[in-house]
Amino acid sequence: MSQKSKKVVCHISLKDGVLDPQGVTIRNALAQLGFDDVVEVRSGKVFELTFKPEVTNDVRAKSEEICRRVLANPVIETFGVEES
Repeated sequence: MSQKSKKVVCHISLKDGVLDPQGVTIRNALAQLGFDDVVEVRSGKVFELTFKPEVTNDVRAKSEEICRRVLANPVIETFGVEES
């Protein structure tokens, strides 16, 4: 029987207080389309990491390290990791 690959989803978002021009643009476009009940939009990024099936160490810890060192800018962004 073959092992399943291990998947992790990493969510990267801007910290509170960091300006989000892309979110503002999207919110303005929504208002123009009649979705004026949307008060704020915050943009972010989602990364799906797939690990080899034979990986035996903690993929969550490894994914957090990848986010910290590569995917997120710790000065302006936060991240969350979920195994799927």
